[in-house]
Amino acid sequence: MAFVDVLIPTCQRKAGLAVVLTSLLGQTFTDFDVIISSQTDPDQDYLDSVEIQTLVQALSLRGHRVTLLRHLPRRGLAEHRQFLLEQSRAPYVHFLDDDVLLEPQVMERMLDVIRSEGCGFVGCPAIGLGFLHDVRPHELRHFEPWEGPVRPEPFTPDTLPWDRHKVNNAANPLHLERRYCQGGLVVRYKVAWVGGANVLYDRAKLLSVGGFSWWERLPPEHAGEEVVAQFLLIRKYGGCGILPSGTYHLGLPTTIPERKRNATDLFGHLIEEFGVHPEGPIESLRPDSDEPTGATGALACRAPNDRLEPEGKR
Repeated sequence: MAFVDVLIPTCQRKAGLAVVLTSLLGQTFTDFDVIISSQTDPDQDYLDSVEIQTLVQALSLRGHRVTLLRHLPRRGLAEHRQFLLEQSRAPYVHFLDDDVLLEPQVMERMLDVIRSEGCGFVGCPAIGLGFLHDVRPHELRHFEPWEGPVRPEPFTPDTLPWDRHKVNNAANPLHLERRYCQGGLVVRYKVAWVGGANVLYDRAKLLSVGGFSWWERLPPEHAGEEVVAQFLLIRKYGGCGILPSGTYHLGLPTTIPERKRNATDLFGHLIEEFGVHPEGPIESLRPDSDEPTGATGALACRAPNDRLEPEGKR
């Protein structure tokens, strides 16, 4: 059994999947297997294409077991992630979307941090290189590095620090990296969530807060499934983003045009259902100055749909 299972949901993105798999070939960390689950329409299926099969064979030659699955009908993103999670056995699961390019040291950095911190997840935001010259001081000011160990933060539906998501927008992570990551320094920072494009989870911890097992409560046309999972993990174990990100968004069109429901609506209910309470010392939350106050319950928890777009596209 490998130390990490890389889990890749894919749909209608042959070129994007090829880029991700090529990125995996170049990783400095090598103790991983790969599980790919496709929800592409059968008449457009590409798992058996020459391009994908060549990459699968190349990964296999380097000692990685690659499993190819087809998982239809589509029941939504949460169900697809839960299906992949159920196929895994490794201590750590690394969810990668089929529209990112990774630098060679990304997996190694992420694993080093999650093992040293013992937190629920470590994420790398996807950088939109098309925004390279778009510097956003009004968003960068929400950057909060961890000054001590990563600890649980007692998020509730009423106290979510929404403004933190802004530091992951566009090319913000790259601008922050240039400022803070001199001399090879890896910086851990506080997040509300880090999207789902490149996130490493402690598998046992993810399962302890329910994984994505609540998918049946959502219509197939939803978003935010990875957001609420990260809310829960931050509340119980802590979680962080890291810089350098080394993760680049390919800018491909979304495969989820309809987002009728935000999974974040479930946050308060899932806290109660899975008994998600902080383990160990907690980190106090700083007031979120730009968000309206006084809202309660699911209304306060709900993220506008533009917040649930991939970071590199905002």
